[in-house]
Amino acid sequence: MLTKTKIYLSSPHMGGSEQKFVDEAFSTNWIAPLGPNVNGFESDIQEYIGGNKHVAALSSGTAAIHLALQLLKVSKGDEVLCQSFTFSASANPIVYQGATPVFIDSEPDTWNMSPELLEIAIQDRIQKYKKPKAIIAVHLYGMPYKAKEINAVAKKYDIPVVEDSAEALGSRYYDDYCGTLSDIGIFSFNGNKIITTSGGGALVVTSKEEKDRAVFLSTQARDNAPHYEHSVIGHNYRLSNVLAGIGRGQMEVLDERVAARRRNFEFYKKHLSKFNSISFLEEPESFFSNRWITCITTDSYKLREDIRLALQEDDIESRPLWKPMHMQPVFKDCVHFTNGVSEDLFNRGLCLPSGSNLTEHDLHRVLKKILKPLNL
Repeated sequence: MLTKTKIYLSSPHMGGSEQKFVDEAFSTNWIAPLGPNVNGFESDIQEYIGGNKHVAALSSGTAAIHLALQLLKVSKGDEVLCQSFTFSASANPIVYQGATPVFIDSEPDTWNMSPELLEIAIQDRIQKYKKPKAIIAVHLYGMPYKAKEINAVAKKYDIPVVEDSAEALGSRYYDDYCGTLSDIGIFSFNGNKIITTSGGGALVVTSKEEKDRAVFLSTQARDNAPHYEHSVIGHNYRLSNVLAGIGRGQMEVLDERVAARRRNFEFYKKHLSKFNSISFLEEPESFFSNRWITCITTDSYKLREDIRLALQEDDIESRPLWKPMHMQPVFKDCVHFTNGVSEDLFNRGLCLPSGSNLTEHDLHRVLKKILKPLNL
C-alpha cells in the first residue's frame, strides 16, 4: 500500500560533495574540533560574504551569540536590547551571561526590530537604569532588518550591535551580505537552515584578534602551557572537522539553495496573493531575502488555524510565526517596548513548507490543502 511522504517545513538538502569532505576527514583521522575542513569552511564563508571579515566555525548559532556577548564584555547586571519577534536562541545567551534582556517589538515593513522603539528603549533604560551593553537584532526568516536605521541609533548611543543572521545566509542589504552589516555577525547551520552542518554555527568579526579570542574561549580557554592551565572560563563550542566537511559541500550549492527557496516563495505568491485574506512579506527596495521560510499572514486567527490543521491532516508541517519573547513565560518579568506588531503577526501568521528539496508535486499538494479552508 502506497503512503504519502511527510512534507517538512525545512529539511536538510545535500548537494553531493559533502561525502567527499567527510570521507577525507575519516581517511586522515581528523575526527576532532579542528582540522582542514574547519579551516576550509571558515575560508569558504569568508570568501562568500566578503567585507574583509574573519569567521570562527562553532557548534551552533547560539554558541556564536554567547561568544559575541562575551567579546562585548556583557556581564551580570547589564541589560541587552533584543528583538522580541525571534526564536529564544537569540535571547537565551543574554541570560547565560547573567545579564537581562530588554525586548523590542517589530516594524511592519520587515517584521524586524523597530528603530523607533529601539531609541525609545535606550533613552528609557539610560534614564531608569543604565545604558544597555549591546543590541541583538535579527534578520527574521531571511528578511534583512533595517540596518542603516538600527546602526544609526546604535552609533548615536555608542552601543554595539550583534547581527543575528542565523536565518539569513545569502540574504543581502544594499549589496552587502547579511552577517557583515554590524559589529559582530552570527550564522546558524542547524538542520533546518538554508545550508546545514547538522549542528553548527559561525561567528563573524572584524579582526583576527577577535577571532582568536573567540576560538580560545570556544576550546575551553586553555592557556599556552605544556599542561592544562586555565585563567578564564571557556566553552566546548568549536565545530567538528567532520561536520565542517558537510558545510564545505553545502557551501558549493548555497546560491542554488537560495534560488530554490525564492522559487518556493514565488509559487505560493502566484497562487495565493489573489486572495484578500492572504498576505505576503514583500522585499523593501534594495533588500534581498534568501526566503529561508515563506510566511503568510491571514486575516484572522481562525483562518490561520484552519489552514494549519488542513495541512496537518495531510502530514504537511507548517508552524505559526514565532511567539514573541515578551509573551514567553520564561521572560514574563522582562522589560519590553511593544507596539502590537509581533503579537498580531504571531496570531495571524503561518510558516509554509519551504525546503529547497520540495518538488513541484509537493508544492501543489501543499497548495491544494491551503485552498480547502478558502472554500475552493
